[in-house]
Amino acid sequence: MSKKVWILFPDGVGLRNFAFTNFKNIGDKLGYDITYWNNSVFDLEKEFGFAQINIPSTKIHPKTPVINHARKRVELALSRKRDNDNVYSTYRFPLKWNSLKNCVKSSFVKFHEIFSSTDSGWENLKNKMYEAERSTNRYKVLKEQLTKHKPDLVFCTTQRATQGIAPVLAAQDLGIPTACWVYSWDNLPKGMSTIETDYYFVWSELMKEQLLHYYPKIKSNQVYVTGTPQFEPHYSKELYISREQFLSEHNLDKNKEYICFSGDDTTTSPLDHLYLRDTAIAVKNLNARGYNLGIIFRPVPVDDSNRYDEVLKEHVDVITTIKPLWKPMGNSWNQMMPTKDDFALLVNTCRHCELVVNICSSMVFDFVIHGKPTIYPNYEQPELKKGIRDIGQNYKYVHFRTMPDTAVVWAHKKADIETGIKHLLENVVNPVQDCKKWYGVINHPKQPELASERIWDGIGQILN
Repeated sequence: MSKKVWILFPDGVGLRNFAFTNFKNIGDKLGYDITYWNNSVFDLEKEFGFAQINIPSTKIHPKTPVINHARKRVELALSRKRDNDNVYSTYRFPLKWNSLKNCVKSSFVKFHEIFSSTDSGWENLKNKMYEAERSTNRYKVLKEQLTKHKPDLVFCTTQRATQGIAPVLAAQDLGIPTACWVYSWDNLPKGMSTIETDYYFVWSELMKEQLLHYYPKIKSNQVYVTGTPQFEPHYSKELYISREQFLSEHNLDKNKEYICFSGDDTTTSPLDHLYLRDTAIAVKNLNARGYNLGIIFRPVPVDDSNRYDEVLKEHVDVITTIKPLWKPMGNSWNQMMPTKDDFALLVNTCRHCELVVNICSSMVFDFVIHGKPTIYPNYEQPELKKGIRDIGQNYKYVHFRTMPDTAVVWAHKKADIETGIKHLLENVVNPVQDCKKWYGVINHPKQPELASERIWDGIGQILN
């Protein structure tokens, strides 16, 4: 009899890895009975014909978000003390004091950050959060779903979502094994592990070391190193189209060489539009000296601001915007849903651009898979003022500490963007090989295209 594996989507962020790749097809071929336990707004049954059980309520306990915020602050304080490293303080978002309700919440968080920053204090907050979730009607309904269908494993597609707490607890309370995917390369140092499961799946040995470091209760044999499905589409040659077709589809000039400016969210890079402006000026300067360059601007999918509009209008002669093919299915960032078509768009953007300019995101890896280099701006804009987050702190985060300084071309001032583009196009510098080595540290170093197979292999080991 086939083993029943439930793939839990607490929100939409896991769709890219576990619904839009070949992950399910691989599991089907291995004989697993796969059902998506779906709390996202994306209808997998309607869109793809996948077996799906909807989570009927998204209503978590009202205490959960504020307890989780306190838990995260306490965890960062513990990391700061344990590692004697102030970087963990920079992961905190400012508390809000602009209303009575926010004052009460922020006071609760601040109190625990000061007086509960011990291992037992952290454990107590976590237990209070879990107790609150177990008291909800949502938890009871989820437990009834599990009792009725009796899955052999619940695999949660992100460790960071509070919406995932009750489903995982319900499974554990029924004795059903649970596993969790650590979603992003920067999540562990940031204290973003909201969910505790029996097993964990991570990108790399580095991520495994971090998981065991930050959560010493977890044992090595609970952790599977698999690589990430996030980058698998780049190895799928059936997605590749010719340069001629790509340019034609997006009304681009076949005589130009294109560089990509990959946008960032407003938290990471609040003045991102000004770095796009600087890149456009650099391209215009180079074109005046005989180059024939254009910019493809790929905004971050979750950014619906109008902050780029003025720059795009001013530099319309060199910038072409190609928006990611994501669909808004709600009002929050995690209700922006990717599409399979966007895989092909991203892959071919990487293939047919000469390089990418981006501030500190994992887009560096998307491009290096295709042998393309990255320029990382690392200077502040004159418009930076109090209340606007500087970009420089991004590169000081823990997940950048494995990065060789030569893995990218750095722009330490505005003029360095122009110089960097010129030197890369003329092959004066080429950081690609060093970047590939870094990619092999961040991701699985061998056959990264087989991440989904390794995840299923780990699931098989758990079930057997």
